[in-house]
Amino acid sequence: MNSPLGPRVSLDPAQEPGCVATPVSPSRWDSSQSSTSSLDQPVPINPTPGAQATAWVPFPTVDVPDHAHYTLGTVVLLVGLTGMLGNLTVIYTFCRSRSLRTPANMFIINLAISDFLMSFTQAPVVFASSLYKRWLFGEAGCEFYAFCGALFGITSMITLTAIALDRYLVITRPLATIGVVSKRRAALVLLGVWLYALAWSLPPFFGWSAYVPEGLLTSCSWDYVSFTPSVRAYTMLLFCFVFFLPLLVIIYCYVFIFRAIRETGQALQTFGSCEGHSELPWQQQRLQSEWKTAKIVLLVILLFVLSWAPYSTVALMAFAGYAHVLTPYMNSVPAVIAKASAIHNPIIYAITHPKYRMAIAQHLPCLGVLLGVSVQRTGPYTSYHSTHRSTLSSQASDPSWISRQKRQESLGSESEVVLLPSLDSRI
Repeated sequence: MNSPLGPRVSLDPAQEPGCVATPVSPSRWDSSQSSTSSLDQPVPINPTPGAQATAWVPFPTVDVPDHAHYTLGTVVLLVGLTGMLGNLTVIYTFCRSRSLRTPANMFIINLAISDFLMSFTQAPVVFASSLYKRWLFGEAGCEFYAFCGALFGITSMITLTAIALDRYLVITRPLATIGVVSKRRAALVLLGVWLYALAWSLPPFFGWSAYVPEGLLTSCSWDYVSFTPSVRAYTMLLFCFVFFLPLLVIIYCYVFIFRAIRETGQALQTFGSCEGHSELPWQQQRLQSEWKTAKIVLLVILLFVLSWAPYSTVALMAFAGYAHVLTPYMNSVPAVIAKASAIHNPIIYAITHPKYRMAIAQHLPCLGVLLGVSVQRTGPYTSYHSTHRSTLSSQASDPSWISRQKRQESLGSESEVVLLPSLDSRI
């Protein structure tokens, strides 16, 4: 069995030959070494004392079974294929369906694009390297792989933050957002999201931290193991500005979203009880739509955060000085769980998003059959207006409805303040 590859470290001469030293730095590339000791060459499991001074020692555990590589590669491949197909379906469906092409849904499409690119750039590379039980693509390939993982992961997190802010403004400040949100402004926000993610993904190329092999050494990430001021500063700032701060913004938004929805529901109930009857069915439907949409977005965000939580915990352990307790499995498995965040959104939309389900049934009938959704022969526009006309005609013939309308006109702006614009038309 070949041992995994890792950084070259100098061991204390007084140290016993059988002991494994804690790495001083993670798996760095050293092109100055001879071909017999390069990263592409395995190291004997029991090196001689003379060779032990230059042995690759990435983790306390030096022996990884073959089946661990094969299992990891297979899981990553399955997750990647699911993420690519699922997010391609989301992109295609949202772009083809006119009712889904809204400014707010541009954030959903951007999230699907970043998740698709995450799966596309990560899964095939890890699968191929796992088959050979070593990294196959050299130093440049490692850096590009890790850069893509950082760029698309940060983009997804910041996009979810933008979605939460959009929901917050629409629900808590509906009048302020009228005529403000447009496709052009949404595109500018998304441009800022990508530039922000790019700004945090480029520093390792310029000497602030580095992109290095990790875990079973069939994948790469940024250097979170080295206990140096530069690496620790980058890790601390990265977590603050691309994880914890966005997470706090999301929590703040949803606290006020749920409070606004609860207060609006109470106001509707109070208004209906004052009138002595329940005459606000469409307002209640709007409120239910707001609540359902908020829950869908919250579920997406929670699953994303939970997926990245194990990986973040491992990185923070190394940041706190406990890198010596990390094994290859403790680094590789959380990385796979984090990349699996790319498959959650398509599944959630397919289960909970009614318009998305109908769009799939219309544009991808084979998937519509699998989801148990059939295409309605009568278009929603026609059915809505026919229902609306029949409702108006029946209400116009009802004297009590006419009297209620007069009373509502006397209320004026009071009834308007209670209502919220429907989110169903936005998402």
